[in-house]
Amino acid sequence: MSSIQMSARDELLQRFLDAASTGDVQKVSLMISQSKDLLNQRGEQGWSALMLAARNGHYDVAKVLLSNGCDTSVTNRSGQTALDVALFWGHRHIARLLSSDADHDLRQLLPNRGVEEPDIYFNREILDRMSDKRNDAEWLAAKRVAPETVFLLFHALNPLVCSGADDEVEEVRLCKLRSAAVQELLINSQTVEVFLGVEKQEEDDGQLAWFALSTEDDPTQLLKHKHHNSFFLQGAMPGLLRLSDDDAGVVAQARSVLAWHSRYRFCPTCGSDTKVEEGGYKRTCLRAGCKSLQGVHNTCYPRVDPVVIMLVLHPDGNHCLLGRKKIFPPGMFSCLAGFVEPGETLETAVRREVREESGVQVGPVQYLSCQAWPMPSCLMIGCHCVATTTDIKVDQNEIEEARWFTRQQVMDALVKDKRAVFIMPPRQAIAHYLLKHWIGCNANL
Repeated sequence: MSSIQMSARDELLQRFLDAASTGDVQKVSLMISQSKDLLNQRGEQGWSALMLAARNGHYDVAKVLLSNGCDTSVTNRSGQTALDVALFWGHRHIARLLSSDADHDLRQLLPNRGVEEPDIYFNREILDRMSDKRNDAEWLAAKRVAPETVFLLFHALNPLVCSGADDEVEEVRLCKLRSAAVQELLINSQTVEVFLGVEKQEEDDGQLAWFALSTEDDPTQLLKHKHHNSFFLQGAMPGLLRLSDDDAGVVAQARSVLAWHSRYRFCPTCGSDTKVEEGGYKRTCLRAGCKSLQGVHNTCYPRVDPVVIMLVLHPDGNHCLLGRKKIFPPGMFSCLAGFVEPGETLETAVRREVREESGVQVGPVQYLSCQAWPMPSCLMIGCHCVATTTDIKVDQNEIEEARWFTRQQVMDALVKDKRAVFIMPPRQAIAHYLLKHWIGCNANL
């Protein structure tokens, strides 16, 4: 008898949850009037009626549930509330209804709320850029000759590094040259110098300054002292991935600015010669009357190219879409990505790039984190997005293959299980972080 009664209660709850999920306000209201116990009960998947209404954007159902005293703090098996669900699926009107605190609502939009920002490769900053000192010629000159100042050397955008052994696979470290070793380079007219900043420390006095130097010719010929086991790290990929996290952050800054100098030696407006100013962060045209000398022009300053990189989630929440390019190592799949076009929002760029590369249509888009990517000077803007269609039609000009992978398959690839059906992107890539973040998300999303 008890099993029959339990079955009846389960059936009643399922009808209630179905009504909330489909937006049947009248049925939801009627069932609440008959049994208020249904309000905060959860189904087999751990979802309450309020979560289902938030998931599907049913504002009126959510309003009825709240007016009857529905508990907004109830969480599903993954610890997410109805507010979390509404924000993930882009239903801001429901999110505002669920949150009476606007600041709290905004905090819900931030990734990994309550913890520090993710420590992504190329993003770590050990230097204070001290941009206010870039126009202080006297201060820069003093730092330039200070014996403790650090100089990093680049040739063809490759940093000079040191290795502790002959093994070319191990981690390498940046060669930190001192002022005495680079004096001939500093007076060479072909040398490009960029002030990177000072090491972060509590006191302002005696701050240790860092500079990056680059010349077209092999600069080691002008060095007074050469480091043992030093060499220029060839090949941006995967060469730069061999650096420590601290060194990678510095190289991301230095290489990006030096790459800009290598491409903008002449004025993009009139073609005349330019001079380097502001500690290496500006090039000024030498021709009087050039339009670039009037007002602010982005041709005068280092550029950053925004790129969206996105993990596309299947509507069932348990699959993600990954693609591979011909240049990828065998077996490796990664997130789709593409440049943001002028006059385009990040959300629009995500939807366009996914559609162009895979033929899949995308709805809600959620920003997660970003990564400096000095190849040559990009900003990778990491997002999760939810597909509204699932049929794949690959654009062979963009990628050679795209497939849906299950959550378990991603986990297998992450831990390099023998059952893995693909290879993860390297840990230094933000695509790796996007996949790891998804694995930790609610499996029901």
